This record gives sequence, C-alpha cells and structure tokens, in this order.
Amino acid sequence: MPNMTVAAEKKALVFGLDDVLFPKKDYVLQVYYVFAHLLEYTETVPPAKDLIEFLKSAYTIHGEQGLFKRAAEVFGIDGKYQVHFDRLHLSAKLPLKLLLYKSVKDMMQAAHEDGKRIFILTGGNPTMQLNKLQHMEWEGLDRFVKVYFEEELISQQKEPLTHLLAENGLEARDVLHVHASDDRSAGTVGVDRLDIKQILTDLTVDADP
Repeated sequence: MPNMTVAAEKKALVFGLDDVLFPKKDYVLQVYYVFAHLLEYTETVPPAKDLIEFLKSAYTIHGEQGLFKRAAEVFGIDGKYQVHFDRLHLSAKLPLKLLLYKSVKDMMQAAHEDGKRIFILTGGNPTMQLNKLQHMEWEGLDRFVKVYFEEELISQQKEPLTHLLAENGLEARDVLHVHASDDRSAGTVGVDRLDIKQILTDLTVDADP
C-alpha cells in the first residue's frame, strides 16, 4: 500500500481535499460544462462546445483568475451571467461523480481497516467544498470520515488543525497530514506531513462529461 509505512504508527490521518482526494480540475471543468450549456439554452449562443473548449484551454493556461472576463470578451457574453458563473462554482449539480484517486482511496480503506481515524480538513468556501464532497464517489468511505472546514473555524478564531486535534483527543504525534504541494497549513503545530505527490500512483483522468 503506497506510503502506509509512513502512517503505520499514527492513530489518525488528515487529508486535504482539492488535488489530494481528487483532481480539482475534475470539478472545475464540469462547472464550466454546466455553465456553457446553461448559457446556450438561455441565449442560444455561443455554442456550448465552443465555450467549453475555450474555458478548458484558458483554465489550463491561465488558471481560474479572470476566466469569466476572458470568455465574455471573446464570446460577447453579457456581464449579468457572471453571477451565474460564480454561483455554479458553489452549487452546481455535476453530470459526473468525482472519483477519488485510486491510491488515496486504497490508503483510506487500509487506514480504516487498521482502526485509524480519518479526517478531511479543507480550505476554501465551505459551501463549494461541501458540494464537492457531496458529488464524490466514496464507495462507503464517507461513513468513516469526519470533515472540518478551515474558513468556519478561522471565523471562530480557532486554528483549524489545533482545534481538530483537541476536539478528537489527539496529540500532534498521533496524526499524519496528507496535503497538496502548495498547502502551507499545519506546519507549525508539530504534525507530520506527507505531500500527496508521494502517494499518487495513478494518472489523472479528465472528468469531461
């Protein structure tokens, strides 16, 4: 089992969400798919296929920042649709389930079978992150996972990982935090960390509908 030796002496595993449990782009590209078809249905133009291809390419090259504005300039999209674009990021009903990375799913299953506790600690907008969680294909693992939202805890003046440890009677030495490469959280509370790149063994597959 990939990197389970790292977690062998731990009582609990804490996972991030985006690009840890699944490829974030699998969510984002489906949001673009839903938006493009909504716009085509409402305005008849631009063709959904063309807008989807543009959004996918622009996202890959430039990321999410200013993406609606780029599309609006190219396709003449009315600015009033910005609110729909933004809202779909929070609550879109996706056409396809989000699939866990196989190696991460295997790690979580092995940890559960070994009696370890499993947590998810995710940053970002809690509404959007919850929507991602609800669209995931858990294969029963969700029954054993407890989720914490960093923004909610920070708004209550709580350090997220410190709060997670205290609420569950865990010491820092008991926990392994599996994180995305660009995640700098949890580094100051003494918890051992494992970059997700050291776990992943399967290739990312686009979830284009």
